[in-house]
Amino acid sequence: MRLFQSLFILFCALIPGLSHLYAQSTYEYPFRNPGLPLDARVADLIGRLSLEEKVSLMPHTAAGIPRLGIPEYNWWSEALHGVARSSPATVFPQAIGLAATFDPVLIEQVGDAISEEGRAIYHAAIRKGIHKHYMGLTFWSPNVNIFRDPRWGRGHETYGEDPFLAGEIGAAFVRGIQGDNPDYLKAAACAKHFAVHSGPEAKRHVFNAIASPKDLNETYLPAFKRLVDEGVAGVMCAYNRTNDEGCCMSPTLLLKTLRRQWGFKGYIVSDCWALSDLHNFHKITANAEESAAAAVKSDVNVNCGVVYNQLDEAVRKGLATEAEVDGALDEQLRIRFCLGMFDPPEQVIYAGIGEDAIHAPQHVELAREAARKSAVLLKNRNNALPLRPDIGQLYVTGHNAADVNVLIGNYFGISSSMVTILEGIAGAVSPTTVLQYSQGLLVGQKEVTIPGMNYNASVADATIAVIGLSPLEEGEEGDAIASDSGGDRRRIELPAPQVEFVKDLKKRCGDKPLIVVICGGSAMAFPEIHDVADAILWVGYPGEQGGNGIADLIFGRAAPSGRLPVTFYADTEQLGDFEDYRIAEGGKTYKYFRGNPLYPFAFGLGYSDIRYSPTGSNRLSMLEGVPLSLKVKVANQGSRQQEEVVQLYTHKNEAPFPAPQYALKAFQRVSLEPGETKVVEFLIDRPMLEEVDMDGRRVLLPGAYTFWVGGASPHPRAQELGASKPVQYNVTLRVTQKSTEINE
Repeated sequence: MRLFQSLFILFCALIPGLSHLYAQSTYEYPFRNPGLPLDARVADLIGRLSLEEKVSLMPHTAAGIPRLGIPEYNWWSEALHGVARSSPATVFPQAIGLAATFDPVLIEQVGDAISEEGRAIYHAAIRKGIHKHYMGLTFWSPNVNIFRDPRWGRGHETYGEDPFLAGEIGAAFVRGIQGDNPDYLKAAACAKHFAVHSGPEAKRHVFNAIASPKDLNETYLPAFKRLVDEGVAGVMCAYNRTNDEGCCMSPTLLLKTLRRQWGFKGYIVSDCWALSDLHNFHKITANAEESAAAAVKSDVNVNCGVVYNQLDEAVRKGLATEAEVDGALDEQLRIRFCLGMFDPPEQVIYAGIGEDAIHAPQHVELAREAARKSAVLLKNRNNALPLRPDIGQLYVTGHNAADVNVLIGNYFGISSSMVTILEGIAGAVSPTTVLQYSQGLLVGQKEVTIPGMNYNASVADATIAVIGLSPLEEGEEGDAIASDSGGDRRRIELPAPQVEFVKDLKKRCGDKPLIVVICGGSAMAFPEIHDVADAILWVGYPGEQGGNGIADLIFGRAAPSGRLPVTFYADTEQLGDFEDYRIAEGGKTYKYFRGNPLYPFAFGLGYSDIRYSPTGSNRLSMLEGVPLSLKVKVANQGSRQQEEVVQLYTHKNEAPFPAPQYALKAFQRVSLEPGETKVVEFLIDRPMLEEVDMDGRRVLLPGAYTFWVGGASPHPRAQELGASKPVQYNVTLRVTQKSTEINE
């Protein structure tokens, strides 16, 4: 009996091996066999390559290996708010507008639509043997840098100034881009630019950003950590230095923080030509061979640029080892395997996505929904909005009304159905409405001149002025051609001609409504316009369906529900030194800014009266390790359906080190019918109460806390502007010891 059992066990053990040998025989090389473990496939491929072949795979323009049947591949593709710089595809609102939705569910849908279209474009290119820029599946998005100062030109690529919001919106985008299949990535997202990178643009190749341990761990790094926890496939290291270390060769950022502490398993890519900056501008290394060696030792897996072309020479000179090259190559090849690039198409779940996915009707409608939800109503005196679609006479003016540039922002795609704001309005009014238009201003106009066409405002039943910024004025170095400071802005005030233009319009409008629609991807100061306008909508750069989405709001097909992802300051003087990266000690972002803003962070109005009330006592106690269920009533006391962004903020009273005045910890979008009340619950756990001390350690402090739940951040200015009064809770936390350290 014992002999029979032994033979049976041996037979069972042999069966998987026999099956494996049979499966392997159907593939030319083991790395081609999708039935093998990923580790074995990657190791087999690397083992078949010469040093020169390994090096040829490590620039973004990865060479083909014809003898192994591997085609060339270009890693550089963009998808910040739609497949970009490629074939025509759906253009969603710019990233700052996606953040203004405060809607992770919507953003995941946007990410899914983008990767659907990206897959379709990639498959079409592969069928034709095309391996160009921007037609791959490795998307170098999203940008989760913190928008610490509105003068930074690239800020509209980000999700705003709050790390929690940036992390939640970014994580949703990553989920949508990458899909949920356990075996394959739909596409590969990439968190950039790691780390502490937010201007000035003109100095980005030489700049040394100095950030304290507290600011690093409280502000600059958490959004990246959130995306790593979400499983983001890639991280892009930045051009600049951070605390004296080149970001693309930083042992602190790349090895200690990203790899060891956070356990990141994906690929690291340099920003484009950032490795050249190490020797050309930062002067940390002497030449390309030294830069290549330093980067590969810091586990940079893909070089956007040409420095890694010198990597084999660096190995021959003893600056790096072939084993280090193998390790760096291993991590990037895994991404290509997970994208299905070495598998038969019938094995890859996403390989069947066809060209009918590109600019599909459901994606166009999603872009319109995103445009609606990204717009923020900043003022609505006497319910000037919404207008009636059958209004008798309407005058539309302003330099941004008919401009396609203000739809697309930067890192944009091109669509066959761009709808400007003027076109959206024209499509929404009734056939009996007299609609007149005049541009009124020039982009970047410097001199104050009032056009004669403004007399139309005197006879119109309402006037809509579409003004603000353009991506020609704020953006990346070299792209914002109307910027005189490398893409950044020197001042945040709207130019005087725009202010005088709007003031003249109001004089002519009299008591008839003046609606001001403000385009732009960053905070602007326009207190005089706030004083004279009857209603103000900030719309960011709202994407291809921006005109239709904004018209939906203006004419009441939907109610505004967006919230500002950045503080709108009253003037430039409130900002301090642009190059000062201090947050806590520098008084920056809503958490530490002590002044009175024009519009506070997370502010936004709707068309209905929303009220908040507690479900029980406002005095609460919680014990360490026991989550607290916090419930609040949210009531729609108006006559219109309204979506409300319910927000939770916390503050540690009497902390032994600088702590935020209030910090966003959670938010939920709820839909309320007229007269409806819903109970919204937040679960308060330990991480929500942790504070970051001056050494960068997360600690839990006992004692008194203040919580707020409302529709905006709890700055008094929000209520002055019409936001509902938040519910305030006084909470006492009891812990088992005075200070519980969370991590180093």
